[in-house]
Amino acid sequence: MALTAYTYLTIFDIFSLLTCLLTLWIQYQRSSSIYSFGYDRFVVLAVFASTMLAQLGALFIIKESIERFIMQPEIHTGRLLLGTILAFVVHMVVTYSINNRAMNHVVAASSSSWLQEHMTDMSESLCHVIPGLSKLLLPRLNPFALIAFAGAIALFSTHVLIDAKMYYSADTWAAVAIALMTWGTMFPMSMYTGKILLQTSPSHIIGQLDKLLREASTLDGVLEFRHEHFWTVSFGVLAGTLQVRVRRDADEQMVLAHVYNRLSNLVSELTIQIFKDDWTRSAMTYHLPSTTPFSSYPPPMTQSHSATSVSNFPRHSSQENFYFSNANIR
Repeated sequence: MALTAYTYLTIFDIFSLLTCLLTLWIQYQRSSSIYSFGYDRFVVLAVFASTMLAQLGALFIIKESIERFIMQPEIHTGRLLLGTILAFVVHMVVTYSINNRAMNHVVAASSSSWLQEHMTDMSESLCHVIPGLSKLLLPRLNPFALIAFAGAIALFSTHVLIDAKMYYSADTWAAVAIALMTWGTMFPMSMYTGKILLQTSPSHIIGQLDKLLREASTLDGVLEFRHEHFWTVSFGVLAGTLQVRVRRDADEQMVLAHVYNRLSNLVSELTIQIFKDDWTRSAMTYHLPSTTPFSSYPPPMTQSHSATSVSNFPRHSSQENFYFSNANIR
């Protein structure tokens, strides 16, 4: 049972490779009328599905282990070490030899798992005794490598206990331990990708957004911002929309350019609607499509662009005449 729980990491590696192939395919796709922001969210969904399936597999292992606690069968350890070594090598090769940008971004951006936190505490204590290990142990450890080492140690301990003392329950306890470590490792990644799929604003850039909006509100001609909404489209890509009310005598194009320049470094997909403070208002919408390739996930999210085209839209009401312009930034 413990080896089965450990080989679920290999199944996760297969999904990780499929996610990498999906990332490569998306690099050659362009946005369409249906998917106006491109296909990058497919990769977010793929990572979310992979981590959720790993957690479901861990729950299945825990359920089977509970049944084994009631009636523990005999365990044969003939190929236990061979299977452990094979699964460990495959997992480490996939983790470090494949440049899976989507998975690497999630590992770096998501919160630490409980296994990483405990390992960090142990590393700090060890580095106080042996300072020379600080460069090796103090950096944040890769959670996939960490669970591979922890699972291999659990399986080796199981092999020793069964061979030496015929303690068959060690296999069940090791399976539960590996399942819990798998759950704890995948859960922060599921939370991170799930929030992206729910189109929430990342908590770590809310402060930056507030600061940029306050700076933009002091620009000449700007009276107020309305209906500001910002959300994450995919890994490293932030989208946003807002309305800007300007003075009657303000130059709309000038205000549009200034507001865009303030926000574009943080918001890659930006739509701005400008209207004058007048009963015959003219409004203009400014849209910035992302030109950032999916293959790069910049932390922080920065883009630089420049502006161009205009199109007219019909009257929305008898009181207001809206004029829209769409600027595609390259």
